[in-house]
Amino acid sequence: MENTNGTPAVTSGFKFNGVRWVIIALIFLATLINYIDRLTISVLGPVIVEKLQLTNTEFGSIATWFLFAYTFSQALSGKLYDKIGIKKGFSISIIVWSLAGIATAFATGLRSLSLCRFILGLGEAGNWPGAAKTVAEWFPARQRALGMAIFNSGAAIGSIVAPPVIYGLYAFYGDWHQVFIFTGVLGFAWLALWLMVYDKPETHKWLTREELAVIQERAETPADRDAAPDGPAPEAPDPNIGWFELLRYRQTWSIVVARFLVDPVWWLYITWLPLYLSKVHGFDLKQIGLFAWVPYVAADAGSLFGGWMSGFLIGRGWSVDRARKTVIIFAAALMPAGIFAAFSSDAMLALGLIAVVLFGFQVWINNVQTLPSDFYPSTAVGSVAGLGGMGAGIGSMIFIFTTGWVVDNFSYTPILVTAGILAPVGTLALYLLAGKIEKVQLQKT
Repeated sequence: MENTNGTPAVTSGFKFNGVRWVIIALIFLATLINYIDRLTISVLGPVIVEKLQLTNTEFGSIATWFLFAYTFSQALSGKLYDKIGIKKGFSISIIVWSLAGIATAFATGLRSLSLCRFILGLGEAGNWPGAAKTVAEWFPARQRALGMAIFNSGAAIGSIVAPPVIYGLYAFYGDWHQVFIFTGVLGFAWLALWLMVYDKPETHKWLTREELAVIQERAETPADRDAAPDGPAPEAPDPNIGWFELLRYRQTWSIVVARFLVDPVWWLYITWLPLYLSKVHGFDLKQIGLFAWVPYVAADAGSLFGGWMSGFLIGRGWSVDRARKTVIIFAAALMPAGIFAAFSSDAMLALGLIAVVLFGFQVWINNVQTLPSDFYPSTAVGSVAGLGGMGAGIGSMIFIFTTGWVVDNFSYTPILVTAGILAPVGTLALYLLAGKIEKVQLQKT
């Protein structure tokens, strides 16, 4: 219900300032569950490879099927979320991926594992464009990177808790199949909470006028606010703008290309870290459970730092363009630390260097994932985020499958060196293609 001026009418009932933080906390939890489900097969990789007699190339192919579905589902999910809304979109995504996680418990070989991971990828992909769209709708520009940081930290914390939790479940059950059932059920618990709490800002029964005014802030810095033109707001863009129209803009390509080049760094460690520790440094499953989470503590710190830092700089009067680019280039400079891990014979030193890489990646990705909402109106954010995710998936799919073949025929060293080079190259491509970070004036066709 609205007043004649377009603002929500005052309704009786419980209200408080801070609903947007409850919403982003739910997205954080969904992301955490997403990563626990995703990492179950990675943490149990040494056991599954041994039990099913898989080569590294075959294990890589399982991850590739996941990424194949994940890649194209990101773009489809982004469009779906723009069409049916955030509440229904997240509900569909988590039902699909939770069922796929449970079904993995009944896999008996390479084909059935690949099929389950393919369906898991279809569902899990929706989390990212959905989260980007949620942040765009629930946060003002000055807080969006922080909102992205909070939900992205779910990936890091999920990665932290997954190794010890999954190892503990495996030790308790003594069977890897049962672990997948337990982790798959988590999504349904989240879904019940989501359906009770979520609604759009304009109609949310808990939202106060004051918080809605904060969410709908148009100016990004004091200077922007002073320079904002008088008169009516510009005409709203076509909510049905398609992928081909969005791909006419170099800003879209900057996100797609940068993520194509840099996201494989994250996927390398998400997919292969347990097997790397097992094969190169002789870790057993218990040691993996005890130590594989360490780099993700740094990743979580990077997620929060990256979101806070750009928001802090914007709050100090920096333009969005200057703040985002400064933080992104700082992050890109950290990720080549993985090159040194390739030549370290000390497992703890290698883990420390990988921690630097993942800290840098999370700083980088938090700001790059904010770019769709920096460039485009909310009606296009899900689609652009999905296209960026598709670019990330294609690059990661190529890299992850290649990793299995290179490890079978050579070693991990060429892979770690290549990964160390990707971030600076991807960041350079981002800057050359994006130009100034500012709103794009979409042209109707």
